[in-house]
Amino acid sequence: VWCCRWVGCSFLATPSGCFIEMHYRLFDHTADLGVEVFGKTRKDLFVNGAYALFDLLLDAPGIQPTVVREIVIEGSDITDLFVNYLREILYLFNGTAFVLTDGRVRQIDNHHLVAEIRCGRFDARKHRIKTEIKAVTYHQASVRKTEQGWMGRIIFDV
Repeated sequence: VWCCRWVGCSFLATPSGCFIEMHYRLFDHTADLGVEVFGKTRKDLFVNGAYALFDLLLDAPGIQPTVVREIVIEGSDITDLFVNYLREILYLFNGTAFVLTDGRVRQIDNHHLVAEIRCGRFDARKHRIKTEIKAVTYHQASVRKTEQGWMGRIIFDV
């Protein structure tokens, strides 16, 4: 699944050209930001998780991708993999000032993920931070299969 302009968009384009809406919602959590993420497949769940992170973090329309990276993530289970993936995505912004513009999960199982991501540079003169997200936490983190597909629950430290 390729996301078309994660920052500032509300849809995904699948390889077949079909468009599906993004799926995440906030839940109440004292002092932090609770997010439930949904996807029809595990790949969709992880793509939507990255979208949710950047949608909550930035208002940064018009960023052009300048870098393509492959990321490989490991986890002891699917929840650990989800947390580690989102931590890596957040590090790209906090550690290198890159903003995801699109990407896809190429391979995933319960312990391993390979994704190709495209990033552009954050420019504080043009882009606005909406919510400062300091960390992705394990507190209440979960990933589970549902009747509709997959759901991930995550808390961002703000």
